[in-house]
Amino acid sequence: MTLSSPLLLAVGLLVTAALAWVTVVWARRRTAALAAAGVAVPGGRRAYLGTGLTIAGVGVLAVAMAGPAAMVPVPRAAGTVILAIDVSNSMGADDVAPTRLAAAQRAARAFVAAQPGSVDIGVVAFERGALTTARPDADHSIALKAIDRLKVTGGTSLGPAVMASLSAITGKPVALGPDDAAPDIGYWPSATIVMFSDGQNQGTDVEQAAAVAQRAGVHIHTVGVGTEAGTTVKVDGYHLQTSLEEDTLTLIAQTTGGAYHPASDAARLAGIADTIDLRLTVSDEPLPLAGGLIGLALALLTAGAALTVLRSGRVI
Repeated sequence: MTLSSPLLLAVGLLVTAALAWVTVVWARRRTAALAAAGVAVPGGRRAYLGTGLTIAGVGVLAVAMAGPAAMVPVPRAAGTVILAIDVSNSMGADDVAPTRLAAAQRAARAFVAAQPGSVDIGVVAFERGALTTARPDADHSIALKAIDRLKVTGGTSLGPAVMASLSAITGKPVALGPDDAAPDIGYWPSATIVMFSDGQNQGTDVEQAAAVAQRAGVHIHTVGVGTEAGTTVKVDGYHLQTSLEEDTLTLIAQTTGGAYHPASDAARLAGIADTIDLRLTVSDEPLPLAGGLIGLALALLTAGAALTVLRSGRVI
């Protein structure tokens, strides 16, 4: 159980303890005075039942005012989407205005905005290597901030992008074994990877990486950013020709049961959430207890006042 205002609880319990102490002292003095006068004490301890209920009501009310909450397991349907975004040097090309990376960021932000709260979204940036920049989270603002921070750098390697995305999904490192053997990472049908890239690939393990995702039940949807005609980009003082290579992106998507989308068709990505096989998860959420405790406190106070009136004809 958690408390939003522990100080209020401390003060309330001190007041309750003070009331109980005053009641006990007063009862003992009254009993002693009646005994000295030769008068029997009527009702014994039962005579103070009303007062005891009233003090108990004050104590329960003190706990309620402290804002108690219990953490209870709550099931919810959830899925995971990893946005793998290419940040290689070729993504700085301007054949898609203003640049390929900016276009990918725009499409990724639109995709995030279209997702329901039941989908956790993470972000992986990749070039020669890949880095998880935002772990999957139901707070989509974290993914949006990670997307906005992306900068162009390095070459392109799609295989590590897939493996890093699978690592983000499983929460543990995923890598190909000796001789590019596919690791067994379990079955994750509620996870999807959406890859934004121009398709240029400097690695040789993209097919093996896609096979790992396919075996794990993870669909990869690819978004091609760029044009077939292409353009040149300046890297380390050299002008290099770069163009959209759809074949590799199509291969990745088809291998895993996903689909290839040209950037001009990226608006249809919003429908990807409908294809995710949501899983039932359990998360701890706070359950406020103040309302129930206030009701109990009022019941105790009412019962205490009623018994006191019935016994003595007065409220206190």
